[in-house]
Amino acid sequence: MTVYQQPVRELSGNARESGKPYHLRIQTAYAHIVDEAGNPLPVPEKFEVILEKDQQPFAPGDYTLHPSSLYLDRNGKLSLSPRLAPLRAKPATA
Repeated sequence: MTVYQQPVRELSGNARESGKPYHLRIQTAYAHIVDEAGNPLPVPEKFEVILEKDQQPFAPGDYTLHPSSLYLDRNGKLSLSPRLAPLRAKPATA
């Protein structure tokens, strides 16, 4: 996954059903995914990450999914909420 820019889009309002106020901070990233045969797609797919309340935006760079991205939802189904972890730079070879 790659973050190219740091801007954050903000959405706020009142929830339709509960009437409670909400405020979301959203950052765009791009996932380098594969097709059904396991071949890398030539162009990354855009997706959005909802930032935590006081979380700083992700700096431009390459990331992987953090293990906490996977969880069981209230129905016991495996779900995904993207949380990014920076990829460690590969050491330079001599």
